[in-house]
Amino acid sequence: MAVLILVFLTAFIVVLYSTPALIKVAVLKRLIDSPSEERKIHKRSIPTIGGIIIYAGTLFAYALWYTIDNMIYYDKIFQSVNEFKLIVASSLILFFVGVKDDIIGTAPVKKLFAHILVALILVLMGDIRITSLHGIFGVYDIPVWGSVFLSIFTYVVVVNAFNLIDGADGLAAGVGFISCCAFGTWFIFAKEFPYAALSFSLAGALMGFLIFNFSPARIFMGDSGSLVIGMFVCVLAIKMIEYPPQTLNSFWVHVSKPVFAVAALIYPLLDTLRVFLIRALKGQSPFMADRNHLHHKLIDCRYSQAKTVIIVYVFTVLTIGASLLSYFISEPTLSLLTVLATSVVFLSFVISTNRAKSKQIASEN
Repeated sequence: MAVLILVFLTAFIVVLYSTPALIKVAVLKRLIDSPSEERKIHKRSIPTIGGIIIYAGTLFAYALWYTIDNMIYYDKIFQSVNEFKLIVASSLILFFVGVKDDIIGTAPVKKLFAHILVALILVLMGDIRITSLHGIFGVYDIPVWGSVFLSIFTYVVVVNAFNLIDGADGLAAGVGFISCCAFGTWFIFAKEFPYAALSFSLAGALMGFLIFNFSPARIFMGDSGSLVIGMFVCVLAIKMIEYPPQTLNSFWVHVSKPVFAVAALIYPLLDTLRVFLIRALKGQSPFMADRNHLHHKLIDCRYSQAKTVIIVYVFTVLTIGASLLSYFISEPTLSLLTVLATSVVFLSFVISTNRAKSKQIASEN
């Protein structure tokens, strides 16, 4: 536990003290995002390469404090070292794609290719993949070919989901922080300290970044941050789902792992699904930027950016709490429906509030 605290604090301090210098460099070199598009909600030019310091702080803290002595089972050493080697290599691909996009832009097709390449490395070389749904919809073991395709799809969806929700001050960083804390807590109880350390190193980096990214933001994370966060969180989710239950205590054995993972990622998944469906029904490209995201709808209701992201934070925490009810529900599918019910309530709140506010604005005019 002491190591996990050190990991969190190290990442937090590195980001806290390095970000002001990065902001100055970004302003001097004009690495900024100007509010030139109608869909953008910020009113001034803001540096957009914050992902550099998030990534650096996470890897520095993890590499500094992670040691083989933390391994519980020494027969897992080679597997863990190989997995983290591939995780770092894969994250570098997304990181540099994100940096390029932040500075000069990258075509959506090229970014999608990078996502698929990273997924192939992690699934085929690292064997970090989903092999069972643990009873959801009556599905347990998945054939190898199905496991590979499902895992690649999951990586692409989650990475893109975090990229898409980075549209309000502190939103992606805050949701990522909550997700990392949820996964880190789970790995502590599972006594899987290497992945707990990865969770809390990223959580510490995001907490430090939030000080500068919360409304009014002084810096954005950009794609260099959101893509890497999405990949790390997706790896944590899959490793949790695939973790053998032998080392878990009686409570966590009865909490559905897939349901907990979905709950921790609920806002990015819900928002991405909704936006993609709307774009598909309109015959538009699913990668076309617009103002149809749930956080845009809340801001259109005249909520401030700070209130908007706090609403999303509370929704995420409540959904994670709802997933713990699976301890009392023996049927995993019903547990998933409980989590989805909280999403329906939240979605209904956003849509009804948005419609009411639109009618009020129309009547005032």
